[in-house]
Amino acid sequence: MSSEPWGRVDEAGTVYVRTADGEQVVGSWQAGSPEEALAYFERKYDGLVVEIGLLERRVKTTDLSAKDATAAIDHIRHQVDEHHVVGDLDALRKRLDKLAGDVEARREQRKAAKAVQADEARRAKEDLVAEAEQLAASEQWRAAGERLRALVDTWKGLPRLDRKTDDELWHRFSHARSAFSKRRKAHFAALDAQREEARQTKEKLVAEAEALSGSTDWGPTAARYRELMADWKAAGRAQREAEEDLWNRFRGAQDIFFQGRSEVFAERDAEQRENLTRKEELVVEAEKLLPISDLKAARAAFRSVNERWEAIGHVPRDARARIEGRIHAVERAIQEAEEAEWRRTNPEARARAQGLTGQLQDAVDKLRTQIDAARAAGNNAKADKLSRELEGRQALLDQALKGLQEFGG
Repeated sequence: MSSEPWGRVDEAGTVYVRTADGEQVVGSWQAGSPEEALAYFERKYDGLVVEIGLLERRVKTTDLSAKDATAAIDHIRHQVDEHHVVGDLDALRKRLDKLAGDVEARREQRKAAKAVQADEARRAKEDLVAEAEQLAASEQWRAAGERLRALVDTWKGLPRLDRKTDDELWHRFSHARSAFSKRRKAHFAALDAQREEARQTKEKLVAEAEALSGSTDWGPTAARYRELMADWKAAGRAQREAEEDLWNRFRGAQDIFFQGRSEVFAERDAEQRENLTRKEELVVEAEKLLPISDLKAARAAFRSVNERWEAIGHVPRDARARIEGRIHAVERAIQEAEEAEWRRTNPEARARAQGLTGQLQDAVDKLRTQIDAARAAGNNAKADKLSRELEGRQALLDQALKGLQEFGG
């Protein structure tokens, strides 16, 4: 720039700068020509211009705080006010005034933004507090605990509010967390007590199960194991490690008993299947006696079959009714044959049969005579009545005659 409008040097070497308020002394120059003096102080002015330009860019493009920006403006303004440069100082003051206005506007913007941020942070923390207080009553211990820990991390990431508000909200937040922790601790303490009680109960069940594992009283012991299993389920769960160990012992005791029973039953089943085969052979032998032609021989043969039958032992349950039904059918046939033979050969029974037959025959003959007399007299009603009575007596007579034939008479 031209030095003519802004500065001069007098004969004594004093350097002046022109301002709106008149000339101001810049300094003294004795080392060279007036031109060199003005050039020196103009360079100092250019340095202020550069410094202001840099500050303007920092205010515009960086997050320089208003406090630091104001301090820098004041520092440059002090240099301008000291008039130790030659140049358009009023222009510098205007730039500084404008920059100060920009800084103040930016301060207000930041203040407003900070207020908005603080309000958002307050609402966010109030939301966190409300959720924490709701979670404090939850019994979803794992999920609620994890969520509360996440809320703490969220809280830490939010800006601080004014001390009073921040402290009040934090107190409520912390109290909700503490209430949840106390409830959870009490819950798990009660759960531990229940599990310890379950452990003690299951220790007794295991002891009994192990004591029964060698029993050969299969039915009652198996029933008792079923009762023990029901008691086991009703006892609840013990601590995880104890539960696993106790269950392995309990199941192991049962396995020993039921494996032993299975082996015995398997051996018994094999024996009973063999018994069934032998009894089926005897049934076939017995059934060959039918129909009975020689009662004495059939009786002796069946006695032999029956003796061998009784010596064989049990057969499988599902085949018992079938096989015993077949042998009993042969036995009943022999018994019926014996009864028939007894009736045929018993003198007293024969005499009773003959006497009954004679009585019935006399009654039939008498009724016929009476019927003939009634019809001859024209009394058909009486004759019909006597005829119906005759039918009944005749049926009894026929049955008696058939029985008498069984005696061979």
